[in-house]
Parts: sequence; structure tokens; C-alpha cells
Amino acid sequence: MNVLKNGLIIVNTGNGKGKTTAAMGQALRAVGQGLKVLMLQFIKGTWDYGELESIKKLDPYFKIKPLGKGFVRAKSKLSDTEAIENINQSWEQAEKEIYSDTYDMVILDEINYVIDFGLLPVDKMLTLLKKKPKRLHIILTGRNAHKEVIEKADLVTEMVDIKHHYSKGIKAQKGIEF
Repeated sequence: MNVLKNGLIIVNTGNGKGKTTAAMGQALRAVGQGLKVLMLQFIKGTWDYGELESIKKLDPYFKIKPLGKGFVRAKSKLSDTEAIENINQSWEQAEKEIYSDTYDMVILDEINYVIDFGLLPVDKMLTLLKKKPKRLHIILTGRNAHKEVIEKADLVTEMVDIKHHYSKGIKAQKGIEF
């Protein structure tokens, strides 16, 4: 385990594409420097995402754990009760992993959506960020990052949607969106 002194809180948000992709790029850079990375996916979980296969090749330095059961709110097959239950279980696992001090970087993928949809109180996130191991880098992805999370963060990047192929009717493609 590397000796890190100042773990950063990084937020990738905005309506543009690339929030998770940027977090994974940051993770690849970290792995290249000998850091251990864990990505916890709060919404993804029912599709066969390309990153799941490629990251297996970087084990034990980079692990991804899909915790979600698919999209919530928009096109959701989950009831609100099922979604909240899944988020509560996922949050408990996230706290356990973060407080274990096993990793150098933890990515909480799509967590901003979870807070924005009211499935996780922002206070829980703020408490976690305050109590995390000092050396741990945490990356939070998803649209609509909460104002208080942005204030707490050390680095915030907003992806801006200038042009997207969806507007031309081109659907999600393997290797690009998943």
C-alpha cells in the first residue's frame, strides 16, 4: 500500500458524456502508480458493461463491484421501495469498503444521481467524506451533484453536453456507452 497524505475528493458531474469514463481514466493512472482502486457502481448492475471485462485484467489493483439493479426513476423496473432498499444495502457496502482503508482510491459511480433522486440523504455523504481515511481519494460521478458535495470537494469537473449522437437518433453502442 502506498503512503498517501492528502486524499482528494473529486466530483465529475454535468449533463455531458464522460463522467464515469473520466473516473476510470483517473483510476488507470492511479493503478499505473501502484495504487489500489475500487469502483462501486450504484446504478449499473444489470447490463454487461465493457469495463467489467477489461478491468478483470487489472485485478487485484483495480476492482469494480456493480451494486445497482439498473436505472432508477427513468425507465426503472424497480419500485421506489426496492430502489431505496438496494441503495441502503449498497451504501452500507460502500461505507464498509471505505472505512476498511484497503484501497487508495474509491469511485462511487453514479452516486450523485442517487442523492439527487432523494434515495440517499446528502448528510450521509457529507459524513462519509468527513470521516474517510485522510489518505483516500474518493471520486463521485453522476449528474446534478449536490451543492454541499461540490463545496466539500477538492476538484470538480462539469461535463458539458455540446453535441451528442443521440440527437441524431444514434443509439447507445458497445464500447462507447457500455
